[in-house]
Amino acid sequence: MTPETSRKVRNVRRNKNVTVLVDIEQPTVKDVLIYGKAGVQYLLTREKYMSDAISVFDRYISRDRAERYAAGLTKVTRGVKIVVRPERMVSFDTNKDETLRTATQG
Repeated sequence: MTPETSRKVRNVRRNKNVTVLVDIEQPTVKDVLIYGKAGVQYLLTREKYMSDAISVFDRYISRDRAERYAAGLTKVTRGVKIVVRPERMVSFDTNKDETLRTATQG
């Protein structure tokens, strides 16, 4: 979910090839790199945008804050989804690398 005018949307419109990094730092650092093609999906109604936005936001913030944040966004911009079709994924677990594990643990 992102505003229609965001840099991410402009980049995807210009070049569909994307790389997404998912980084998990607790309890140890693990990463997944996703290589693929991206597209922009327009959400047809404010209600659909609100519903989808809240479902994304409330993974990271309280439901109440997610609802307020989504409501504020719909007042200032049209929301879109960037959807990535994975073509290749690579994962890293730094806990398996002694040098990296020592560096990340201080």
